[in-house]
Amino acid sequence: MVSLRNITKQFNGVYALRDVNIEFPSGKVIALVGENGAGKSTLMNILSGVYPDYEGELLYKGEAVQFQGPRDAQDRGITIIHQELNLIPYLSVVENIFLGRELMTPWGGLDTPKMKNVAKELLSRLKLELNLDAPVSQLKVGECQLIEIAKALLVESDVVIMDEPTSAISESEVCALYDIIADLRASGKTVVYISHKMKELFALADEYVVLRDGQVVKQGAMAEVDEQQLVNMMVGRALAERVKCQDRITDATVLQVDNLSLVHPVKEGLLLENLSFDLCKGEIVGVFGLMGAGRTELLETLFGLRGKPSSGSFSFDQQEMSFFTSPNQALRYGLALVPEDRKGDGLVLGMNVRANLSLSVLSSLENLGVLADVQEKELCQQYVERLRIKTATDQQHVGNLSGGNQQKVVLAKYLATKPKVLMLDEPTRGIDVYAKQEIYDLIREQAALGLGVMVVSSELPELFAIADRILVMCDGRITKQFKTEEATEETILQAALPDQ
Repeated sequence: MVSLRNITKQFNGVYALRDVNIEFPSGKVIALVGENGAGKSTLMNILSGVYPDYEGELLYKGEAVQFQGPRDAQDRGITIIHQELNLIPYLSVVENIFLGRELMTPWGGLDTPKMKNVAKELLSRLKLELNLDAPVSQLKVGECQLIEIAKALLVESDVVIMDEPTSAISESEVCALYDIIADLRASGKTVVYISHKMKELFALADEYVVLRDGQVVKQGAMAEVDEQQLVNMMVGRALAERVKCQDRITDATVLQVDNLSLVHPVKEGLLLENLSFDLCKGEIVGVFGLMGAGRTELLETLFGLRGKPSSGSFSFDQQEMSFFTSPNQALRYGLALVPEDRKGDGLVLGMNVRANLSLSVLSSLENLGVLADVQEKELCQQYVERLRIKTATDQQHVGNLSGGNQQKVVLAKYLATKPKVLMLDEPTRGIDVYAKQEIYDLIREQAALGLGVMVVSSELPELFAIADRILVMCDGRITKQFKTEEATEETILQAALPDQ
């Protein structure tokens, strides 16, 4: 279906891809794997027409092509589902799905009823029910991810590129996506699947392509490798075994919440209902639940983003107080939140690394109202080295960094506030296995320094790897608490399922 021959791409003299040669056959699912920064997204952006300027040759169905833009590639039958969402926040669900491909009546007007029927059918294939007139700004990240997938399914494409399509969706929606991929394969389509979830890759893919430092390491049949071999090819080294150490947990409670309830902002009832839990210094508490369980809403409420709770009491650093009413207040007291959507909520993509990193502590870097440039540079250098952020210079636009390095900048931004409690919402969404290990080490390091850490994650293996205790949420309630060593995936999932 597609042949890439000697593809080379540079940015400011730095090679993102160098002499890449790959074959993507029809009727196959090909796993494209590699660390963040390996060149996967650059390669897919060339294939989908985002980058028309490159060296080398692209053959599509045996014909040499050079797409001039994404619409050009799409019209020829190549569609990409981006990991980073490309939706218009203030347009409705149906308007986003049909943006640029609107259906018209014979009289030249929008055929809204027909578009709604088609959109409803597409979303039903993904087991998702939504108000089609609602602006997507009101939706969760996972729901937006499914709308991106629905947009791609609207176009009958011969090549479908999926970049981390399951990074923010629930198990039932993942199963629906697997069925769709099976249908695409059976009809002779080519699916290029980018994911850092090894379980998915071995369940779906027929072949693999490994990229490292902008070059192809190997391409072959998925059945001929195991997970460890694939990881070793990706990172060029074996991952060290990680051992949890619970000696860091103290008896000092840094955060205590009793009977927290929050009224639903749109419909009748409660968004969060009678939540009670505590967090000790040096402890890592995981929070698990299916989509809609209220995990993100809990962190946002504690961070002052959701307004005043309808009931409940709150103690921070062993001091009784009212719930925080703004993020500024939360940060002043020592509570920090690393958000789920790093690009939308954690970074200013048009600014450089140094400016992003210092945003949360500007008041401590000013002198008579003027930003102290030397202090800001020293602060940035300290965290770039400490978190091993891969950037050519602190003046590089943060939007040009890989996903894993962007996540490290967000972490650095909030660690610079010297928090007592660090809350992380899906901290490793869409980043590679080695970058994940670095994030895990960083979380453990912060806990060892005496921070209380709360981690929301949709990946149970992640919580088993780093959490000392796991809270399970369902329908806005905490249904169970487990010590990690006493829990199994089955018991946690059972607690996460709503009552039938």
